[in-house]
Amino acid sequence: MFRVTIRGTFGELGAADRAAVLTGDDAFGAAFTEAGTFTSDRGFSAFTFRCQVPASPEDGEKEATERAVAALEAHGYPCRILRVAVTDMRDIKIRRKGRRR
Repeated sequence: MFRVTIRGTFGELGAADRAAVLTGDDAFGAAFTEAGTFTSDRGFSAFTFRCQVPASPEDGEKEATERAVAALEAHGYPCRILRVAVTDMRDIKIRRKGRRR
């Protein structure tokens, strides 16, 4: 599983697009989902898109980035990508606290 964060800027958004971004724009509800979630500034210039991408054993960051960009483009908003950050969740180690005596 990969978690991909894409930061970018919106192009010219119509009224319907602005309303759609506003309904999904909740900083507290921002989550990594397969469809992706947006957060943006109120001027609709900058945005952050969070996407969770399933991974097979041979997948790498390149494939995860391509799938996340495809998910972003599926929303249909005109935009320019500035930065992409990919986290491979398979590499995350969870340290469990030992029992205290």
